[in-house]
Amino acid sequence: MGNPFVHVELATHDLGKAKSFYKSLFSWELDDVDMGGGMMYTMIKVGEGTGGGMMTNPMPGAPSAWLPYAHVDDIVAATAKAKSLGAKVLRDVTEVMGAGRFSIIIDPTGAALGLWQPNAK
Repeated sequence: MGNPFVHVELATHDLGKAKSFYKSLFSWELDDVDMGGGMMYTMIKVGEGTGGGMMTNPMPGAPSAWLPYAHVDDIVAATAKAKSLGAKVLRDVTEVMGAGRFSIIIDPTGAALGLWQPNAK
């Protein structure tokens, strides 16, 4: 399958409560990573399948929600193509601590989707 889902991310207003809930529900291994600037990101290690992360929602007033990320080979081109097809770019291409780059789009129906391009290994 082209452009598989590669990461899912929870943006929540109560990170501690979310971590407790999902760790108890699924026995997920959770690993806190200091992203700098006071931001903590919790990596979700699920073993097999697509992993993900959790963080405090950076948008005040926005609901807590899960966001899937699809793999792309060229984040700049994919973001531009999405925009040309009617998507709104919620977060333009952003570097993630040497791991890769992402953007977040809102499709023409109002659904959010993250795009992810990992750095070459």
